[in-house]
Amino acid sequence: MAKLVCVLLLALLGISMITTQVMAKDAAYHLDGGNYGPGSLKSSQCPSECSRRCSQTQYHKPCMLFCQKCCKTCLCVPPGYYGNKSVCPCYNNWKTKRGGPKCP
Repeated sequence: MAKLVCVLLLALLGISMITTQVMAKDAAYHLDGGNYGPGSLKSSQCPSECSRRCSQTQYHKPCMLFCQKCCKTCLCVPPGYYGNKSVCPCYNNWKTKRGGPKCP
């Protein structure tokens, strides 16, 4: 009986590991997927991409202002809500007069 329980637990663990790997492959976006990067957007796509990028910040208006400004110049918005700026070098390297990041 104990062996049967151990075998069932191992099988369940194996199935959950395989399921996790399959789900990771089918993620909504991949950083290396080619959907992001310099020139990957048209300027008409900037408002929707910036809405996505700024959707979880408490400073929505300034985020949208600077995101759209950066998007129109760089034609790129990084994936996710925060970080991942290395995907868009122009977006990442644009700084304020004080040296801080210009793009959210």
